[in-house]
Amino acid sequence: MNFKKSVNHFRRTIMRRLTGGIGDGNLPKIDKEKPLELNRVLINRPNQRLGNILLITPLIQEIIRYNPGVKIDLFVKGKVAPIIFENYPQVDQIIELPKKPFKELIQYAKVWLKIKKKNYDLVINVDKNSSSGRLSTSFANSKYKIFGNEFEMNSNQEIHIHQAQYPVYVFRKFLELFKNKEGNLDIPTLNIQLTEQESMKGIEMLNELIQDPSKKTLAFFTYATGAKCYDEEWWTEFYNLFYPKYSQEYNLIEILPVENISMLNHRLPTYYSKDVREIAALMKSCEFVIAADSGMMHLSCAAPTKTIGLFKDQSFLERYKPYGVGNAVVLINNEDKGILVQEMDKLLFKKLFLLLNKIYIDLI
Repeated sequence: MNFKKSVNHFRRTIMRRLTGGIGDGNLPKIDKEKPLELNRVLINRPNQRLGNILLITPLIQEIIRYNPGVKIDLFVKGKVAPIIFENYPQVDQIIELPKKPFKELIQYAKVWLKIKKKNYDLVINVDKNSSSGRLSTSFANSKYKIFGNEFEMNSNQEIHIHQAQYPVYVFRKFLELFKNKEGNLDIPTLNIQLTEQESMKGIEMLNELIQDPSKKTLAFFTYATGAKCYDEEWWTEFYNLFYPKYSQEYNLIEILPVENISMLNHRLPTYYSKDVREIAALMKSCEFVIAADSGMMHLSCAAPTKTIGLFKDQSFLERYKPYGVGNAVVLINNEDKGILVQEMDKLLFKKLFLLLNKIYIDLI
């Protein structure tokens, strides 16, 4: 473990010890005789990762479904949240913690004070294991507070609940405490809310990149951070399988990360952008995206487009796999990469079957 990781581990350990008992098992006091009014809500997710911010879009959609006129504030870290929620008019104020608090202590303290300036009807901590999330939930002024562990289930059940679903599950359990509880509707999917103009631009960008616009496009995002990343040798072996099989019928492209790294050594046409919404628009124009476990994998789901996620670790798979109907996940390390090609075939065949079925129904 390097010095930076050691410092971060030490900081997280101290924070957990300081905040460990905050909100544990305490259900909010409910006045069941009055309907629940949610006019102003604070959501706490003090994290800067793209994937973690995208994973709260279902919760925000669920709250909006309960009250379309709600005003939602977000307590987050970094600069990605304003981009993600650009087209969510109900998202009012985004309170951003600096990414490096120890270098910006005064600014860091000022941001924490912002959550004390308003009174909320409800505060929700998205990740019950987040020390900063629990502390900020306790710090805020609100009639009701959800810390995330008020409706505990057994560990076997909980491990199979996706991180996009869990906060919605907790919010719905909270609603059940009131008389005006909602029905069992489908949990919303990830959604970055691309505009029609953005979607059209995505098509234009893709057409500039590919040779044959009449063909559908399969996209590959080959990079990930740390142990989640598959090396160049792995991708070369996979390329030798998928390229001969699909290159005649489909356009094949690679989407590059902000680090501008190609694990395929630029064998395919590459797309590079630092604009998250532009990347999502291009993804939406593709037939599907294959991506290693990363924020870009979740961005593909939120575009939305069909997504195949690659995972090395079983323990994270159920919680963070590509969320949404029609997406797929493959647990693969150095095993036979043919199983991934089989998954690609399944997704393409299913899409073709649905299209042919629609044509048949229209004809009759």
